[in-house]
Amino acid sequence: MDFSLFYFANNDTEQQDSYRLLLEGARFADDHGFTAVWTPERHFHPFGGLYPNPAVTGAAVAAVTKRVAVRAGSVVAPLHHPMRIAEEWSVVDNLSNGRAGVAIASGWHAADFALRPENYETRKSALMDTVDTIRRLWRRESIELVDGAGESVSLQVFPPPVQPELPMWLTTGGSPATFELAGRHGLGVLTHLLGQEIGTLAKRIAEYRAAYQEHRGDGGRAHVSLMLHTFVGTDREAVRETVREPFSRYLASSFDLLVKAAEAAGADGAAMMREMKKVSEEDRRFLVAQAFDRYFETSGMFGTVEECMAMLKQLADAGVDEVACLVDFGVATDQVVDGFQHLARLHDTWRAHTGR
Repeated sequence: MDFSLFYFANNDTEQQDSYRLLLEGARFADDHGFTAVWTPERHFHPFGGLYPNPAVTGAAVAAVTKRVAVRAGSVVAPLHHPMRIAEEWSVVDNLSNGRAGVAIASGWHAADFALRPENYETRKSALMDTVDTIRRLWRRESIELVDGAGESVSLQVFPPPVQPELPMWLTTGGSPATFELAGRHGLGVLTHLLGQEIGTLAKRIAEYRAAYQEHRGDGGRAHVSLMLHTFVGTDREAVRETVREPFSRYLASSFDLLVKAAEAAGADGAAMMREMKKVSEEDRRFLVAQAFDRYFETSGMFGTVEECMAMLKQLADAGVDEVACLVDFGVATDQVVDGFQHLARLHDTWRAHTGR
């Protein structure tokens, strides 16, 4: 089971060095045998809003590293032309000398689709067509498009990518259909534990691998990356108090994002919106506190090296191939960077445990 770093900051404070953690973390990952650095695509909200274009942040990561893979987690495919996705990530592939990888998502927040409102209704049904087109372009095939003069033109991607095949994942919050879809189309899976327990995840992974084997005939290439909020220290209670306030803000911000999603959904989100509006500020604080306790105990990697090893063993037994440690959920940058020494020790302890 590999380790990587994942970024999805809640940018609720203004600071001049917003990307210092990204770049210092990338150098750390590169120097300590981690597999990849992931950055997402998010728009129009502080929750994840530092990352409107993972190709841009990926290019920055490529420039300061030599070995670690540079990945999007995730590109919201319906917001972009497939040619543009292939072009941008071919640049990252060249800058990194063949280290690019992309997770693809259909998108869920209606406000994001202010960029491409015409694609909102078909965002899921057209997703695999986009994946297929990106794969063809990456293989240097041409596709037919219509130019500004109304003429049909046959076009290729430039610059040519370094890798013969672009590593690709499908992002899912736990939907059985999406796990099966990824397996059927020979894609990896990028997922998380917010809303699914490890036992459920293990079942989904088994179904995914079965679909991959059935449709692709090479189950050994199936790959599951799990995003996991992470902070490792020398004392569990000290870790709890370090992450409590920033992670609670993080959870509250995600709640706010759900409210905005319900508002944007109109009639479809009306029932959810009515329920959310019933929640008083006091009740909201209570819900966030309850969520923090639950996530701290069951859905993140928090505590000492020894305690985090127990979580890693559960994930390995569930079939996870890669733990993508989400480190930028609001803890001060200096504290996160200082904590990298403990994360490195966890990584090395796991390697020794597995004999790799």
